[in-house]
Amino acid sequence: MAVAAHPVDTRLPFGRQLTFGIQHVLIMYTGCVTVPLVFGAAAGLDRGTVGLLISADLLIAGVITLIQSLGVAKLAGARLPIVCGATFVGLNPMILIAAEYGLQAVYGSMMVGGVVGVALAWPFARMVRFFPPLVTGTVLTVVGISLIGVAGGLIIGADPTASSFAAPSHIGLAAVVVVIAVGFLCLGRGVWSQLGVLIALVAGIVIAIPMGLVDTGGIGATDWVGLPRPFHFGAPEFPITAVVAMSIVMAVVFAESTASMLAISEITGKPLGKGDLARGLVGDGLSGVLGGICTAFIDTIFNQNVGSVAATRVYSRYVTATSGAILVLLGVLPRFGAIVAAVPEPVVGGVGLVLFATVAIVGVDTLRKADLADRVNATIVATALGVGLLPVMAKDMFVKFPDSAQILLTSGVTLGAATAFVLNLLFNHTRLGVLARGVVPPRVSL
Repeated sequence: MAVAAHPVDTRLPFGRQLTFGIQHVLIMYTGCVTVPLVFGAAAGLDRGTVGLLISADLLIAGVITLIQSLGVAKLAGARLPIVCGATFVGLNPMILIAAEYGLQAVYGSMMVGGVVGVALAWPFARMVRFFPPLVTGTVLTVVGISLIGVAGGLIIGADPTASSFAAPSHIGLAAVVVVIAVGFLCLGRGVWSQLGVLIALVAGIVIAIPMGLVDTGGIGATDWVGLPRPFHFGAPEFPITAVVAMSIVMAVVFAESTASMLAISEITGKPLGKGDLARGLVGDGLSGVLGGICTAFIDTIFNQNVGSVAATRVYSRYVTATSGAILVLLGVLPRFGAIVAAVPEPVVGGVGLVLFATVAIVGVDTLRKADLADRVNATIVATALGVGLLPVMAKDMFVKFPDSAQILLTSGVTLGAATAFVLNLLFNHTRLGVLARGVVPPRVSL
């Protein structure tokens, strides 16, 4: 008797696969293009150049998503339902490098960081036994709670001086989107429940049209075809400080991606071996190499899409591969990308609120597998959660620290992951744990 394929390895009918693939793209698009938009503004780039960065960003995100979903032999790709996009972790160091050394140094150091990532992927993956539910559950909870602030920012807007900032109508639109999403996710049956997020997005767009929030003015002026030119800003440069900074960024991305892949494994029930994890991390490293060549950005696994997988219970990696193909298409056809970009931020924020919180719930559910009745484990989780949420709750806490230190300290995910990892290592893998619990190991006679 033939063994049924795991849901992760199952292909859906073309129509459903395309629909769910589009849903993933709509969920992650705003977050993905925000990085080039912010970087372009901070680096003083003109609108045309920023448009090139966006196209390159989407193209590389699509390529890495395809690699992660389908795999490349035994070399790269976790073969899980993963959607990748530009990471915010690298944004601040890139801005600092651009100001200090120029854009050629930004992309040269990114390439080297990517090479370092590829080289360290397998050694890093061997540490997976030090990421039990106690650690991964804590990290995912921090990730989910941290992302709720991102959803709120999309709903109210980024400019406090704008007349539309925190407009009740925008908040009301997001609330309606949340109600529609919850209604379909909870009350829908079968495909209607799975499509709840997409239905909420479409309904939000329709409601936003008479409100004047769907801006299609720039679509007609966008080129139909546009390919990124390698080394657009000139020959890459490699200042040692910039290279070290981008290598640190890659290490942080590895920590985030490890937690995300373990979460996807937990959600889908598909075991994640060391080889799978290593190949997934190789994909992260490749994004740095390709990003440096094509003037794009380092990619990471988007946790809002992890939340979508959990909420919709559609586990097929061929769905996210379809998303990758769509992203590649958007990258080479900027006109279509401009159409997707017209989705109002309050609509994306409303959907994101549900999806991001879902990531936190996955973290809480993962923590249920840890022994929290043990006071040491409970203390580890409490401390890591508190430290991880500090940069979220007190955004200016580390503002007087050196810029190089802020790369790590302003990331709640990094602080939470490091705290949980170190405390778990100390109290569950050394004799310090024996002392803390007051358990005397049995004497072994020789």
